[in-house]
Amino acid sequence: MAVFQDPSGGFISAWQAGAMSTFKTNAPNAFGWAELNARDVATVVPFYEKVFGWDVRLSDMGPDQPPYREFRQDDHSILGAWEMNPMVPAEVPNYWQIYFDVEDVDTSHAKAMELGATEMVPPQDFPGGRFAILMDPQGTSFALLKSHPES
Repeated sequence: MAVFQDPSGGFISAWQAGAMSTFKTNAPNAFGWAELNARDVATVVPFYEKVFGWDVRLSDMGPDQPPYREFRQDDHSILGAWEMNPMVPAEVPNYWQIYFDVEDVDTSHAKAMELGATEMVPPQDFPGGRFAILMDPQGTSFALLKSHPES
């Protein structure tokens, strides 16, 4: 296991499975997705391509929007990366946003709020499903995600 910073200052952890080989993904209440939020994201993407051997697919996000990048491994999208919103204060470093898969974003959002979370982005739809972003009582952001099945 290792924790390091990419050239843009974003922290990431790497892990080689051994005795702990049961990391659960893409199941309710487990890791579902992560996105690198970075200023000048195009300059840091080659680092991840070289370190992990990932390919990158660009998706057009519409007029006046930077493209969305999907890191891909074995022809499967595994993580995302995009330009950090310019409204984010300059002192906020580049970061990875973690998404947890849930059965119902609105129900999980309400439960998190009841337990002391702070809403950062309210539940809303996007072309791939529904999501919300919150901050836990200690100040760490996390997101909830319900994806539409791939067609």
